[in-house]
Amino acid sequence: MIELTVDNAADYLRQRGWIGVGPAHIELLGGGVSNVVLRIETPDRLLVLKQSRPQLRTRDAWFSDLERVYREQEVMQALAPLLPPYTVPEVLFVDRANYVFVMAHAPRGAKVWKQQLLSGDIDLTFGEYVGRILGRIHESTARNPHLVGPFADRHVFVQLRVDPYYRRIQERRPEVADAVQPLIDRLMTARDALCHGDYSPKNILTHEHGFTLVDYETGHFGDPTMDLGFCLSHLMLKAIKRSHDRQRHFELTRRFWQGYTAETTFLSHEELQSRGIEHCGVCLLARIDGTSPVEYLPEEDKRTTVRRLGRRLLLDRPRYWDEVLEIVEGLLL
Repeated sequence: MIELTVDNAADYLRQRGWIGVGPAHIELLGGGVSNVVLRIETPDRLLVLKQSRPQLRTRDAWFSDLERVYREQEVMQALAPLLPPYTVPEVLFVDRANYVFVMAHAPRGAKVWKQQLLSGDIDLTFGEYVGRILGRIHESTARNPHLVGPFADRHVFVQLRVDPYYRRIQERRPEVADAVQPLIDRLMTARDALCHGDYSPKNILTHEHGFTLVDYETGHFGDPTMDLGFCLSHLMLKAIKRSHDRQRHFELTRRFWQGYTAETTFLSHEELQSRGIEHCGVCLLARIDGTSPVEYLPEEDKRTTVRRLGRRLLLDRPRYWDEVLEIVEGLLL
Protein backbone atom coordinates (compact mmCIF):
# COMPACT_ATOMS: atom_id res chain seq x y z
CA MET A 1 0.00 0.00 0.00
CA ILE A 2 1.28 3.45 -0.94
CA GLU A 3 0.69 5.83 1.97
CA LEU A 4 -0.28 9.13 0.41
CA THR A 5 0.84 12.48 1.78
CA VAL A 6 0.89 16.11 0.73
CA ASP A 7 4.36 15.43 -0.73
CA ASN A 8 3.64 12.42 -2.96
CA ALA A 9 -0.07 12.74 -3.84
CA ALA A 10 0.44 14.85 -6.98
CA ASP A 11 2.82 12.32 -8.51
CA TYR A 12 0.47 9.48 -7.58
CA LEU A 13 -2.46 11.23 -9.29
CA ARG A 14 -0.45 12.09 -12.42
CA GLN A 15 0.86 8.54 -12.80
CA ARG A 16 -2.73 7.30 -12.98
CA GLY A 17 -3.84 10.00 -15.36
CA TRP A 18 -6.29 11.48 -12.87
CA ILE A 19 -4.77 14.96 -13.17
CA GLY A 20 -2.58 16.55 -15.84
CA VAL A 21 1.09 17.38 -15.73
CA GLY A 22 0.53 21.01 -14.74
CA PRO A 23 0.77 22.49 -11.23
CA ALA A 24 -1.24 20.96 -8.41
CA HIS A 25 -1.77 22.37 -4.94
CA ILE A 26 -2.23 19.68 -2.28
CA GLU A 27 -3.66 20.47 1.16
CA LEU A 28 -4.27 18.17 4.13
CA LEU A 29 -7.83 18.51 5.41
CA GLY A 30 -8.49 18.01 9.11
CA GLY A 31 -11.57 17.41 11.23
CA GLY A 32 -11.69 13.61 11.28
CA VAL A 33 -9.61 10.94 12.97
CA SER A 34 -9.82 7.93 10.68
CA ASN A 35 -8.41 8.77 7.25
CA VAL A 36 -6.00 10.90 5.30
CA VAL A 37 -8.05 13.43 3.33
CA LEU A 38 -6.32 15.63 0.77
CA ARG A 39 -7.67 18.56 -1.20
CA ILE A 40 -6.24 18.75 -4.72
CA GLU A 41 -6.51 21.91 -6.78
CA THR A 42 -5.27 22.15 -10.36
CA PRO A 43 -5.90 24.92 -12.88
CA ASP A 44 -9.06 23.14 -14.06
CA ARG A 45 -10.15 20.79 -11.23
CA LEU A 46 -10.90 20.71 -7.52
CA LEU A 47 -10.88 17.21 -6.00
CA VAL A 48 -10.75 15.39 -2.68
CA LEU A 49 -8.69 12.22 -2.17
CA LYS A 50 -9.42 9.91 0.72
CA GLN A 51 -7.32 7.00 1.96
CA SER A 52 -7.93 4.70 4.92
CA ARG A 53 -5.46 4.38 7.77
CA PRO A 54 -5.48 1.40 10.16
CA GLN A 55 -4.94 3.38 13.39
CA LEU A 56 -7.20 6.31 14.18
CA ARG A 57 -5.84 9.53 15.65
CA THR A 58 -7.38 9.44 19.12
CA ARG A 59 -6.17 9.55 22.72
CA ASP A 60 -7.01 5.87 23.23
CA ALA A 61 -5.76 3.17 20.85
CA TRP A 62 -8.35 2.66 18.11
CA PHE A 63 -8.00 0.48 15.01
CA SER A 64 -10.23 -0.29 12.03
CA ASP A 65 -10.01 -2.28 8.80
CA LEU A 66 -8.66 -0.48 5.77
CA GLU A 67 -11.46 -1.95 3.65
CA ARG A 68 -13.92 0.50 5.17
CA VAL A 69 -13.07 2.90 2.34
CA TYR A 70 -14.76 0.47 -0.07
CA ARG A 71 -17.99 0.65 1.94
CA GLU A 72 -17.85 4.42 1.91
CA GLN A 73 -17.46 4.56 -1.85
CA GLU A 74 -20.31 2.09 -2.43
CA VAL A 75 -22.73 3.79 -0.03
CA MET A 76 -22.10 7.12 -1.73
CA GLN A 77 -22.83 5.64 -5.13
CA ALA A 78 -26.05 4.05 -3.84
CA LEU A 79 -27.33 7.22 -2.15
CA ALA A 80 -26.42 9.82 -4.77
CA PRO A 81 -29.45 9.17 -7.04
CA LEU A 82 -31.84 9.41 -4.06
CA LEU A 83 -30.85 12.86 -2.81
CA PRO A 84 -30.73 16.42 -4.18
CA PRO A 85 -27.73 17.47 -6.31
CA TYR A 86 -24.53 18.23 -4.38
CA THR A 87 -25.70 16.33 -1.28
CA VAL A 88 -23.48 13.30 -2.01
CA PRO A 89 -20.06 13.94 -3.59
CA GLU A 90 -19.57 12.23 -6.94
CA VAL A 91 -17.06 9.37 -6.86
CA LEU A 92 -14.58 10.04 -9.68
CA PHE A 93 -11.73 7.53 -9.35
CA VAL A 94 -11.08 4.40 -7.29
CA ASP A 95 -7.85 2.57 -6.45
CA ARG A 96 -8.93 -0.37 -4.32
CA ALA A 97 -5.41 -1.80 -4.12
CA ASN A 98 -4.31 1.27 -2.19
CA TYR A 99 -7.58 1.91 -0.32
CA VAL A 100 -8.11 5.21 -2.12
CA PHE A 101 -10.92 6.98 -3.87
CA VAL A 102 -11.19 10.47 -5.30
CA MET A 103 -14.41 12.45 -5.20
CA ALA A 104 -15.74 15.80 -6.32
CA HIS A 105 -15.13 18.69 -3.94
CA ALA A 106 -18.03 20.50 -2.28
CA PRO A 107 -18.94 23.80 -3.99
CA ARG A 108 -16.39 26.54 -3.39
CA GLY A 109 -17.01 28.54 -0.25
CA ALA A 110 -18.65 25.64 1.61
CA LYS A 111 -18.51 25.93 5.40
CA VAL A 112 -18.50 23.26 8.09
CA TRP A 113 -21.83 23.34 9.93
CA LYS A 114 -20.13 22.43 13.22
CA GLN A 115 -18.04 25.60 13.15
CA GLN A 116 -21.05 27.71 12.25
CA LEU A 117 -23.00 26.32 15.21
CA LEU A 118 -20.13 26.88 17.63
CA SER A 119 -19.84 30.48 16.45
CA GLY A 120 -23.56 31.11 17.06
CA ASP A 121 -24.61 31.04 13.40
CA ILE A 122 -27.90 29.14 13.84
CA ASP A 123 -30.21 28.92 10.83
CA LEU A 124 -33.46 27.21 11.83
CA THR A 125 -34.60 26.68 8.25
CA PHE A 126 -31.32 24.97 7.46
CA GLY A 127 -31.67 22.77 10.56
CA GLU A 128 -35.06 21.62 9.29
CA TYR A 129 -33.49 20.81 5.92
CA VAL A 130 -30.78 18.73 7.60
CA GLY A 131 -33.54 16.75 9.28
CA ARG A 132 -35.38 16.34 5.98
CA ILE A 133 -32.34 14.90 4.23
CA LEU A 134 -31.76 12.37 7.00
CA GLY A 135 -35.43 11.45 6.84
CA ARG A 136 -35.20 11.02 3.08
CA ILE A 137 -32.16 8.73 3.45
CA HIS A 138 -34.01 6.55 5.94
CA GLU A 139 -37.38 6.53 4.18
CA SER A 140 -36.03 5.83 0.70
CA THR A 141 -33.82 2.97 1.84
CA ALA A 142 -36.46 1.49 4.15
CA ARG A 143 -38.86 1.36 1.20
CA ASN A 144 -36.22 -0.08 -1.14
CA PRO A 145 -34.17 -2.50 0.99
CA HIS A 146 -32.58 -4.05 -2.11
CA LEU A 147 -30.58 -0.83 -2.44
CA VAL A 148 -28.88 -1.34 0.92
CA GLY A 149 -29.03 -5.12 1.25
CA PRO A 150 -25.36 -5.35 0.15
CA PHE A 151 -24.44 -3.23 3.19
CA ALA A 152 -25.72 -5.65 5.82
CA ASP A 153 -22.24 -6.36 7.21
CA ARG A 154 -21.64 -4.31 10.38
CA HIS A 155 -17.95 -5.04 10.93
CA VAL A 156 -16.65 -1.49 10.43
CA PHE A 157 -19.64 0.01 12.24
CA VAL A 158 -18.78 -2.15 15.24
CA GLN A 159 -15.15 -1.02 15.10
CA LEU A 160 -15.95 2.67 14.73
CA ARG A 161 -19.18 3.07 16.71
CA VAL A 162 -20.35 0.08 18.76
CA ASP A 163 -17.00 -0.64 20.45
CA PRO A 164 -15.66 2.91 21.03
CA TYR A 165 -19.04 4.41 21.92
CA TYR A 166 -21.50 1.87 23.28
CA ARG A 167 -19.26 -0.82 24.77
CA ARG A 168 -16.73 1.71 26.04
CA ILE A 169 -19.50 3.48 27.95
CA GLN A 170 -20.61 0.17 29.42
CA GLU A 171 -17.06 -0.23 30.74
CA ARG A 172 -16.55 3.33 31.96
CA ARG A 173 -20.08 4.12 33.14
CA PRO A 174 -21.28 0.83 34.67
CA GLU A 175 -24.35 2.52 36.15
CA VAL A 176 -25.86 2.61 32.63
CA ALA A 177 -24.41 -0.66 31.30
CA ASP A 178 -27.68 -2.58 31.56
CA ALA A 179 -29.59 0.19 29.78
CA VAL A 180 -27.05 0.27 26.95
CA GLN A 181 -27.08 -3.46 26.23
CA PRO A 182 -30.52 -3.59 24.53
CA LEU A 183 -29.38 -0.78 22.24
CA ILE A 184 -26.32 -2.78 21.23
CA ASP A 185 -28.46 -5.83 20.63
CA ARG A 186 -30.72 -3.83 18.32
CA LEU A 187 -27.76 -2.25 16.53
CA MET A 188 -26.49 -5.73 15.76
CA THR A 189 -29.78 -7.14 14.48
CA ALA A 190 -32.07 -4.40 13.09
CA ARG A 191 -32.73 -4.22 9.36
CA ASP A 192 -34.87 -1.09 9.09
CA ALA A 193 -33.02 1.27 6.73
CA LEU A 194 -29.59 2.66 5.93
CA CYS A 195 -27.81 3.97 9.00
CA HIS A 196 -25.20 6.56 7.98
CA GLY A 197 -23.45 6.16 11.34
CA ASP A 198 -21.73 9.58 11.27
CA TYR A 199 -24.50 12.08 10.54
CA SER A 200 -22.79 14.90 12.38
CA PRO A 201 -22.41 18.67 11.96
CA LYS A 202 -18.70 18.16 11.23
CA ASN A 203 -19.67 16.15 8.14
CA ILE A 204 -22.18 18.66 6.80
CA LEU A 205 -20.66 21.27 4.49
CA THR A 206 -23.07 24.13 3.95
CA HIS A 207 -23.30 26.10 0.71
CA GLU A 208 -25.77 27.94 -1.53
CA HIS A 209 -27.19 24.68 -2.92
CA GLY A 210 -27.96 23.20 0.51
CA PHE A 211 -25.21 21.03 1.90
CA THR A 212 -22.77 18.27 1.03
CA LEU A 213 -22.69 15.27 3.35
CA VAL A 214 -19.39 13.39 3.74
CA ASP A 215 -17.96 10.37 5.65
CA TYR A 216 -20.03 7.29 4.80
CA GLU A 217 -17.63 4.58 5.98
CA THR A 218 -19.87 3.47 8.86
CA GLY A 219 -22.93 3.26 6.61
CA HIS A 220 -24.85 -0.02 6.82
CA PHE A 221 -28.31 -1.59 6.61
CA GLY A 222 -29.38 -1.49 10.24
CA ASP A 223 -30.94 0.73 12.90
CA PRO A 224 -31.44 4.25 11.52
CA THR A 225 -32.48 5.66 14.90
CA MET A 226 -28.79 5.63 15.81
CA ASP A 227 -28.41 8.49 13.30
CA LEU A 228 -31.08 10.48 15.14
CA GLY A 229 -29.41 10.04 18.51
CA PHE A 230 -25.95 10.67 17.10
CA CYS A 231 -26.83 13.91 15.30
CA LEU A 232 -29.07 15.34 18.00
CA SER A 233 -26.48 14.57 20.68
CA HIS A 234 -24.24 17.04 18.85
CA LEU A 235 -26.95 19.69 18.99
CA MET A 236 -27.35 19.03 22.74
CA LEU A 237 -23.60 19.32 23.28
CA LYS A 238 -23.57 22.68 21.54
CA ALA A 239 -26.55 23.88 23.59
CA ILE A 240 -24.57 23.03 26.72
CA LYS A 241 -21.42 24.65 25.34
CA ARG A 242 -23.35 27.82 24.47
CA SER A 243 -25.78 27.67 27.38
CA HIS A 244 -26.41 31.43 27.23
CA ASP A 245 -28.00 30.84 23.81
CA ARG A 246 -29.52 27.45 24.48
CA GLN A 247 -33.08 28.38 23.48
CA ARG A 248 -32.02 28.84 19.87
CA HIS A 249 -30.27 25.46 19.97
CA PHE A 250 -33.44 23.95 21.45
CA GLU A 251 -35.51 25.39 18.61
CA LEU A 252 -32.95 24.02 16.14
CA THR A 253 -33.57 20.55 17.60
CA ARG A 254 -37.33 20.98 17.21
CA ARG A 255 -36.96 22.12 13.61
CA PHE A 256 -34.62 19.23 12.79
CA TRP A 257 -37.22 16.79 14.13
CA GLN A 258 -39.98 18.59 12.23
CA GLY A 259 -38.03 18.18 9.01
CA TYR A 260 -37.25 14.55 9.72
CA THR A 261 -40.85 13.58 10.45
CA ALA A 262 -42.06 15.34 7.30
CA GLU A 263 -40.14 12.72 5.29
CA THR A 264 -40.65 9.51 7.29
CA THR A 265 -43.45 6.96 7.55
CA PHE A 266 -41.51 3.67 7.64
CA LEU A 267 -41.83 3.50 11.46
CA SER A 268 -44.13 5.39 13.80
CA HIS A 269 -42.80 8.75 14.88
CA GLU A 270 -43.26 7.69 18.50
CA GLU A 271 -40.95 4.73 18.02
CA LEU A 272 -38.40 6.73 16.04
CA GLN A 273 -38.41 9.39 18.75
CA SER A 274 -38.06 7.13 21.78
CA ARG A 275 -35.34 4.99 20.17
CA GLY A 276 -33.47 8.06 18.97
CA ILE A 277 -33.49 9.53 22.47
CA GLU A 278 -31.95 6.37 23.91
CA HIS A 279 -29.14 6.52 21.36
CA CYS A 280 -28.71 10.21 22.13
CA GLY A 281 -28.05 9.31 25.77
CA VAL A 282 -25.25 6.90 24.87
CA CYS A 283 -23.70 9.27 22.35
CA LEU A 284 -23.65 12.12 24.87
CA LEU A 285 -21.77 9.98 27.37
CA ALA A 286 -19.45 8.70 24.66
CA ARG A 287 -18.40 12.22 23.68
CA ILE A 288 -17.22 12.79 27.25
CA ASP A 289 -16.00 9.37 28.44
CA GLY A 290 -15.67 7.30 25.26
CA THR A 291 -12.74 6.71 22.96
CA SER A 292 -13.19 9.97 21.04
CA PRO A 293 -14.22 12.78 23.45
CA VAL A 294 -15.43 16.06 22.02
CA GLU A 295 -12.71 18.71 21.99
CA TYR A 296 -14.77 21.85 22.67
CA LEU A 297 -16.02 21.02 26.19
CA PRO A 298 -12.93 21.21 28.43
CA GLU A 299 -14.90 22.77 31.32
CA GLU A 300 -15.53 20.12 33.96
CA ASP A 301 -18.86 21.61 35.04
CA LYS A 302 -20.18 21.33 31.46
CA ARG A 303 -18.81 17.80 31.14
CA THR A 304 -20.63 16.89 34.36
CA THR A 305 -23.84 18.34 32.91
CA VAL A 306 -23.46 16.14 29.82
CA ARG A 307 -22.93 13.06 31.98
CA ARG A 308 -26.02 13.83 34.03
CA LEU A 309 -28.06 14.34 30.88
CA GLY A 310 -26.83 11.13 29.28
CA ARG A 311 -27.70 9.13 32.37
CA ARG A 312 -31.16 10.70 32.59
CA LEU A 313 -31.94 9.81 28.98
CA LEU A 314 -30.90 6.19 29.48
CA LEU A 315 -32.33 5.57 32.94
CA ASP A 316 -35.47 7.76 32.98
CA ARG A 317 -36.20 7.12 29.28
CA PRO A 318 -38.14 10.23 28.22
CA ARG A 319 -40.10 9.57 25.05
CA TYR A 320 -40.25 12.99 23.39
CA TRP A 321 -37.62 15.51 22.36
CA ASP A 322 -39.47 18.30 24.18
CA GLU A 323 -39.04 16.30 27.39
CA VAL A 324 -35.33 16.03 26.65
CA LEU A 325 -35.08 19.79 26.18
CA GLU A 326 -36.86 20.36 29.50
CA ILE A 327 -34.29 18.12 31.19
CA VAL A 328 -31.43 20.06 29.59
CA GLU A 329 -32.99 23.34 30.70
CA GLY A 330 -33.30 22.06 34.26
CA LEU A 331 -29.69 20.92 34.34
CA LEU A 332 -28.44 24.28 33.08
CA LEU A 333 -30.42 26.46 35.50
